[in-house]
Amino acid sequence: MRTAGIDIGSRTVKLAVLEDGRLVLARKAVTSYDPLATARELMDGVEFNEVTATGYGRHLLKGRLDCPVISEITAFARGAGYFSHGCRSILDIGGQDTKAIALDERGEMAKFEMNDKCAAGTGRFLEVMATALGYTLAEFSAAALTAARAVNINSMCTVFAESEVISLTTQGVPREEVALGIHRAIVNRSLGLLKRIAPPGEVFFAGGVALNDCVRIQLARELGRPLFVPPDPQIVGAVGAALTAAGRNNGRR
Repeated sequence: MRTAGIDIGSRTVKLAVLEDGRLVLARKAVTSYDPLATARELMDGVEFNEVTATGYGRHLLKGRLDCPVISEITAFARGAGYFSHGCRSILDIGGQDTKAIALDERGEMAKFEMNDKCAAGTGRFLEVMATALGYTLAEFSAAALTAARAVNINSMCTVFAESEVISLTTQGVPREEVALGIHRAIVNRSLGLLKRIAPPGEVFFAGGVALNDCVRIQLARELGRPLFVPPDPQIVGAVGAALTAAGRNNGRR
């Protein structure tokens, strides 16, 4: 049996296909101005028996394709369990929000904290800050890792932080030191969410920002406990949705 999960995020659409519980296909594309069209392009030519959607745009598929949906929290809880058995804490930093999720002994969501009021500390925040400093995202992370020290960034509001970054560079502060300060600010904000809910043990790091080397290194350093990053941290929610589809099919059988 082949089941699919599709995660329509604010910045990226992800598709994962499981065959008898084994991940056999993963695709990603930029969400664009028409996320439904992007989702359909990803699914074009892909065979599956069941599909479940999650993410910001999940109700687009529910309404247009009569597709069952689950919340992002549930999808990430189940997807994390696929990659790391016994996982109890999840940090997901995506394009527009940050989620910290605590799991119970069965791997089900117990509680969560979410920063969903603005883009502070998310992938979009990193994109804006990189542009303000004249870097690509890859250059931004690499430059931060070369800095001898980090400059304190006082504001995490995207608009105010951008103004602060411009002010610092016009004062002659090295770009790499500003870049490291921004990465540390994101890590500190994420740690605040985790500390409020996460039980002891390994932390599972997911979302597009988990691909950022500097954030990953700084987070591992500050956590004081193991950090697990799956091979592709962007598809965790899609895998969780595909697992849900498999469970629904098995239930009918």
